[in-house]
Amino acid sequence: MNAIKVGLGAILMISVGLFVAKINEGDATEVVMHKSANCECCSEWGAHMKDNGFTVVEKTHDNMSEIKRTLGMPEKLASCHTGVIGGYLIEGHVPAADVQRLLKERPDIIGLTAPGMPMNSPGMQKKGQEPKGYDVLALNHDGTTSVYAHY
Repeated sequence: MNAIKVGLGAILMISVGLFVAKINEGDATEVVMHKSANCECCSEWGAHMKDNGFTVVEKTHDNMSEIKRTLGMPEKLASCHTGVIGGYLIEGHVPAADVQRLLKERPDIIGLTAPGMPMNSPGMQKKGQEPKGYDVLALNHDGTTSVYAHY
């Protein structure tokens, strides 16, 4: 009987471990986008992500500053919306191609940010136009940034 209990306990531990690993990995195509209720450019960015094969779940909030703080996005790097995908933060109008590259390469960073609201970025420009005139930054665990992509 004890051997059965030990065996069942081991199976349960393995199952829980696999479940936790899956949660930490996240769904590599689902972006949970936190945004203000009335922000249309956020919804446009969501449409850009959907057009590029992502599923977008919009969550509206009254206090985005609190959401960003809770998720770990520094105020100086903030934009209007914050996405979460595959264990990474995606702040603002980051092109889908950069998110795809991030998920493929899996660098040891917190996430990507396009601080502010760059005018020639997905969600801030006409659909189908190429991004230009801004940088997407990688946010490192020590709070520093580096250029991830230049447009």
